[in-house]
Amino acid sequence: MPITTLQYLILGIIQGITEWLPISSSGVLALVMSNFFGVTDIEFLIRSALLLHLGTFFAALIYFRKDVWNLTKSLFNYKNSDKETKAILKFLAITTLITGILGIFILKALTSIDLELTGKAISFFVGFLLLITGIFQIKTRNKGLRKETSLKNKDSLLLGVVQGFSSLPGLSRSGITISTLLLKKFDDTSALKLSFLMSLPVVLFGNLLLNWNELALTNTVIYGMLASFIFGLLTISALMKLSRKINFGWFVLVFAVLMMLSVLI
Repeated sequence: MPITTLQYLILGIIQGITEWLPISSSGVLALVMSNFFGVTDIEFLIRSALLLHLGTFFAALIYFRKDVWNLTKSLFNYKNSDKETKAILKFLAITTLITGILGIFILKALTSIDLELTGKAISFFVGFLLLITGIFQIKTRNKGLRKETSLKNKDSLLLGVVQGFSSLPGLSRSGITISTLLLKKFDDTSALKLSFLMSLPVVLFGNLLLNWNELALTNTVIYGMLASFIFGLLTISALMKLSRKINFGWFVLVFAVLMMLSVLI
């Protein structure tokens, strides 16, 4: 079932707002498309969500433009870069590689299932994964002392695996990566910064790899991406500040339980 321009605009707005919340923007998009727009094809759900992530990719790119510019310059002058920049570049390289390999494996596993899932089945699946995210976040304690300069290879390996599993619709990428960084004793500012920076190469390369044929974009898709970009840019600053003060874990738990109970209606 094709998605209309209005529907893509709605999805873009949802993506723009929920990307910065630890409630899985992909999971929310999957719920809306399956329950309200009648889309139940897993591959289409994942590819559409990935395309809409391009909008928030550019929003994050602008928000972190100074960091991205410094990292880009350091790629061509690595030896003379400072310790923090080298640590972040190495971290991003390892996490991107691991996330890509694991993400492709998960995508192939999901798309190999030869069946059309119902909206309620998808709701229960997404709710279950959100439940895991909520429990994981509640267990975090924001008492970190570590900064970017203390990044180690084992941190990169762990975060690469964690981000790879977030390709499952419903398992919040930002929520689970930030929670993991906090559990590894990074302070909140470093955790937020590293989490969003590590999303940039994954979204870019993921679209180039999985949506190459779709990059001859139609007006319908472009409108959705534009809405995602605008609302992402408008909300990123406020929501990042808010996320440092509020543990969204309880909100995610309530949302997940209600979602799983909704299949009984």
